[in-house]
Amino acid sequence: MEIKKISLGNQGLTVPVVGLGCMGMTGFQEGNMYGPADEQEAIATIHRSLELGGNFLDTADLYGPFKNEQLIAKAIKNNRDKYIIASKFGWEIDDNNQVTWAINGKKEYVKKAVERSLKNLNTDYINLYYMHRLDKNTPIEETVGAMSELVKEGKIGYIGLSEVSSETVKRAHAVHPITAVQSEYSLFERTVEERGILKTLNDLGIGFVAYSPLGRGFLSGEIRSIDDLPENDFRRAIPRFQEEHFYKNLELVKAIENMAAEKSITSSQLALAWIISKGVLPIPGTKRRKYLEQNIAATAIELSLAELSKLESIVPLGTDTGNPYDEFSMGLID
Repeated sequence: MEIKKISLGNQGLTVPVVGLGCMGMTGFQEGNMYGPADEQEAIATIHRSLELGGNFLDTADLYGPFKNEQLIAKAIKNNRDKYIIASKFGWEIDDNNQVTWAINGKKEYVKKAVERSLKNLNTDYINLYYMHRLDKNTPIEETVGAMSELVKEGKIGYIGLSEVSSETVKRAHAVHPITAVQSEYSLFERTVEERGILKTLNDLGIGFVAYSPLGRGFLSGEIRSIDDLPENDFRRAIPRFQEEHFYKNLELVKAIENMAAEKSITSSQLALAWIISKGVLPIPGTKRRKYLEQNIAATAIELSLAELSKLESIVPLGTDTGNPYDEFSMGLID
């Protein structure tokens, strides 16, 4: 089965309808956010993805930091031109490779960050380069201006932003065409629709990439209690997985699973098919071939209007499933 390709935005970038989120393959900061990682299986997953037509990989300098980009460099060795690599910068990482937890969108930092990512990825260009979060102390015009110079230099192909408002998108797009915006989006997280951001992107011809399309794993149906999460899993600290939301969310997942069972598919596949039907590109994260194959199989699932309507009646727009981040991280969303 060959994955269908789509245009991401209208600047000329063509990608498969589902990407591969690589963050979980190396973990994140101290320890892994989503349990232990296995480098060999991760690399095998990236190779299997390419065999199935899934050549769009999503990473960031923050993941590790740098370990994720370095893993991808190993996986794509001697095959660079077959992959579309998206990476991100913005969380400031100092010269000792420590994350300062400040956001830096200054021109000098943009230049420094891209050189570092190119080195870690062992490549001379990054297909799509995102600003990871908005630096509220630096005009977006300065950041995107610096990114547009990287396009002219051939170091990056296309410019992206992450977790930004309509207003920021419009200001950025006036400096240099933006190809894609990446934000959290799933049946459990539809803020970009509620805030009119999706409409802005459609109006401007900018693609939308959905991270955490399975509601941080909730929609997979594999989490039945908080104890199903590893001890150091960061999800234990976020509102969506806290008691006041957890059991309500579990009921929603059960209803979604029942609907998936009627179609002989998994709840994850149903959730991904819903996102794809919206014209949005999901990048589910996985570090195992088994789940990768299931995710790619979801691209062949057709949902009728009645099915879409039934699914959205289970989790109507505006349903409170709990914040996807703690208070500090929520404050960094534009």
